[in-house]
Amino acid sequence: MAAKPEQFNEVQKKSLEAAVQLAQLSIENTQRVIEVQVAVAKSLFEDSVNNAKALGGIKNPQDAVQLRTRFAQNSAEKVFAGAREITEIASQAQAQISKLVGEQITNSSTEVLGVIQKMFQGLPIADENTINAIQSTLNTTRTAVEQLTRASSEAFQAFSQTNVPATSGKNRTTK
Repeated sequence: MAAKPEQFNEVQKKSLEAAVQLAQLSIENTQRVIEVQVAVAKSLFEDSVNNAKALGGIKNPQDAVQLRTRFAQNSAEKVFAGAREITEIASQAQAQISKLVGEQITNSSTEVLGVIQKMFQGLPIADENTINAIQSTLNTTRTAVEQLTRASSEAFQAFSQTNVPATSGKNRTTK
């Protein structure tokens, strides 16, 4: 049975769907990061206003220093909590993207090789050696793609394990 153009079109359609899914994943994670940044900025602004009001009523310089120190510590804690949450979002996104890309590489390569194999099976090749050579080439290509997919997945996993441990967004404090 010879490969039909529709079979190649189906592989391309699946690749396009995966690209759209990848773009959607990127947009969603970008929105999450922006939400964290806005929440932290809003909280820091509100704290700054409250701190300025509190400083206005202080007469003792030591009390002013203590208030500024507490404000600086609270601000730093909020910034670090936001950074941890963004790191967690990035880590989760990386894992999702890694999985999607790995699946796409595996599925696309298998489908393309299958279509190519069907195409060669439909050709009127009488020489047994030619058929065996084509089949051997397809098998070697399939094995190489599988090894590349495994290596890519392992590399993504190793990279994601080197990230700084993240905590959930529950550590973020807002007023």
